[in-house]
Amino acid sequence: MPPKQAATKVGNRRPVIAGRLFLYVFGAVLRYDSRMSLTLYNTFSNKDEEFSPIEEGKVSMYTCGPTVYGRPHIGNYSSFLMADLLRRWLEVSGYAVTHVKNITDVGHLVADADEGEDKIEKQAKQEKADPLAIARKYTEQYLEDEKALNMLEPQYRPKATETIAEMIGIIETLVAGGHAYETKDGVYFAVESFPDYGKLSGNILKNLTAGARVEVKEEKRHPADFALWKKCIGANAHHKLRWNSPWGEGFPGWHIECSAMSQKFLGKQIDIHTGGEDNIFPHHECEIAQSECSGPKPFVRYWIHKRRIDIGSTSSPRGVQKMSKSLGNVVTISDIQEMGYSPLDLRYYLLSVHYRTQLKFTKKGLDDAKKARRKIMEWMAEVEQSPRSDADITSWKQKFSSAMNADINTPEALASVFDLMAYSRNEGVLGACREMADIIRRTFGCFDTQQEQAIPTEVLALVQEREQARSKKDFEASDRLRDDIAALGYEVRDLPEGQKITPM
Repeated sequence: MPPKQAATKVGNRRPVIAGRLFLYVFGAVLRYDSRMSLTLYNTFSNKDEEFSPIEEGKVSMYTCGPTVYGRPHIGNYSSFLMADLLRRWLEVSGYAVTHVKNITDVGHLVADADEGEDKIEKQAKQEKADPLAIARKYTEQYLEDEKALNMLEPQYRPKATETIAEMIGIIETLVAGGHAYETKDGVYFAVESFPDYGKLSGNILKNLTAGARVEVKEEKRHPADFALWKKCIGANAHHKLRWNSPWGEGFPGWHIECSAMSQKFLGKQIDIHTGGEDNIFPHHECEIAQSECSGPKPFVRYWIHKRRIDIGSTSSPRGVQKMSKSLGNVVTISDIQEMGYSPLDLRYYLLSVHYRTQLKFTKKGLDDAKKARRKIMEWMAEVEQSPRSDADITSWKQKFSSAMNADINTPEALASVFDLMAYSRNEGVLGACREMADIIRRTFGCFDTQQEQAIPTEVLALVQEREQARSKKDFEASDRLRDDIAALGYEVRDLPEGQKITPM
């Protein structure tokens, strides 16, 4: 049985009003039951499937986390945000989700292959530091970025280096069952022992020969056999991160790590496994093989993958290329902030495109996302300040729910939000939208003013001074103070209910 979900604490919503200056603090818990109609595109079956978890009302979910050898870029975060959005919608829909998101801190070799240098140890050499210190450094940076992007904390965040015993146990089971064999330099999984190998990615085993991500070694029984354990001999003789095992000192292969961490915290069968499309082969394909040869089938019921992010390129014939550290074209959260955007603007941008659509990252797209997010937040503020209304907006809730239940169709869901914004203003029913606003806020995770940087006291003092000038009809002073506030990076607008302050 999966572990019980830890309790989630969420604060109460309460408007904070100082004179005619109003600021908003959001946060509310709602149960919005739409479980019966959720469909997800399953990469394994290549079709939309109605979601039905192993245990009614509960969801076990595993997300491939970062390999901590450098600061992740927004291409990495697009996959993590997709998983966060899916989890949020499941919870809004009434499910209790147990979420595991790992940290890979050993065994991920360059080019995702079985040969070559460990990415973390390579970075450690460049920075003249200990590999574990490098892993800690970039784990801390990742967690800072995750917080800035308002991602929910997983119930479990295991590290590969803390799960070695479980990995060895699975490898022993595979060897005993004839699915793995020992060689001079390690232990390999025998892909020919698993007839379903290749079904996730569409790679036919007989066509897998030497090439990208497939290593030919004399002792391999098949070119596609992949490493479960690497011995610290030969090219790996100086590998610093090493553990004792039945096959000698060594370290785990990348693929076995996620199987061990998911089994340890979620059991041998899980509902949902998420990741980027670049994880499909070989990583997730290998996870299925080793997990189903050491446990029941299916290992995962629903495989959900995020399409990659492209960025403009003058060197590519298509004018775009994949965002990748190896290509040196990455954009980080720090870059986004230096450009003058909130990380939550980026969150909105990445989530506003359907997760199975390939996004070309542009500054214009980020600008549009920033404006759209501000408009929704302004509408939510109006909703909070409006008298409660019993007007029926059920059809709008259904539009939003139907879009999210249709394979997490965020463009359609957000379109319904903008339609509701126009309708509620035109019909004077803003006060009927409080529950709906909370559902939208909890689902997308980027409309909560508590997540924004606090307005500086210097700005607040100028706002109060301007309010006094306005009350005295000293419009010259009011305009001057507006300019002073703008110089500090904030826009002030005069509304019937008072001054509205927003970052520029």
